[in-house]
Amino acid sequence: MAGKLSPSVMCADLLNLSSEIEKLDKLGVEYLHIDFMDNKFVPNITFDTNMVKSMKKPMKNIRRDIHIMAFEPQQFFDKMEIGSGDLVSIHLEACEDAHAVLKDISDRGADACLAISPDTPVESVVEYLDEVCAVLLMTVYPGFAGQPMAPGSMERLAELRKIIDNSGKDVLIEVDGHVSWDHCGEMRSRGADIFVAGSSSVYGKEYELNEAVKKFYSLVE
Repeated sequence: MAGKLSPSVMCADLLNLSSEIEKLDKLGVEYLHIDFMDNKFVPNITFDTNMVKSMKKPMKNIRRDIHIMAFEPQQFFDKMEIGSGDLVSIHLEACEDAHAVLKDISDRGADACLAISPDTPVESVVEYLDEVCAVLLMTVYPGFAGQPMAPGSMERLAELRKIIDNSGKDVLIEVDGHVSWDHCGEMRSRGADIFVAGSSSVYGKEYELNEAVKKFYSLVE
């Protein structure tokens, strides 16, 4: 299976968001990565729930990849209209009962994903592998774009891939954080399946969007 792309909407042209989504859709991009923050779990705010909901409208084939960086994430599900076709990540560190939250996502028809921050041991995902479609491995600390990669991230990725493969579960790995031109190929070789691409690659200044998307796919085949 070839690598899948999830451009970060936080790095997109927000003044022309609808046309930006349509453009990505036409380019065959699988996901649109939408960061939602509560200014509590992380000290930042991006889009409100209405904005997350409204991004559904211009989508045809592309799917929402909603990354919820918030305590008690289930309180936002109704307002975001979480449902079929969505990939929804919640942070293990932000949930009192992650099992219940993941079940809520799945019960709504969405694909449940468990996110872990750089300081969280990768083996902590083991008890959740029956309940998720993917694990989101943060290679930077959640909350801000443009950070350098956290030390040891590549080793953590390889370790997570080994854990999942040894479990026999069909679980994808998504990587988020400094997914650059220099790093994405190695990330792929170490086991990543879905790539959150932002200012260090797809939304950099070197290429037009269509050229950048084509180049990215060539590096994560």
